[in-house]
Amino acid sequence: MKLWKVLGLAGVAGVAASGVIIARDQRQRAQLTPEQVRDRLHERLAEGSSTGSSTES
Repeated sequence: MKLWKVLGLAGVAGVAASGVIIARDQRQRAQLTPEQVRDRLHERLAEGSSTGSSTES
């Protein structure tokens, strides 16, 4: 019975930790201006197209 309590507490702690990580990510994302988001997307697109062309043979 004690094992189940420990496992339950570990599960609750894991869910709480996941929530903290998600909330922190949302706050960082909300602070970006539309121009910053657009610039990041353009950078990621350029990285993807440069790696994609180098892997094609």
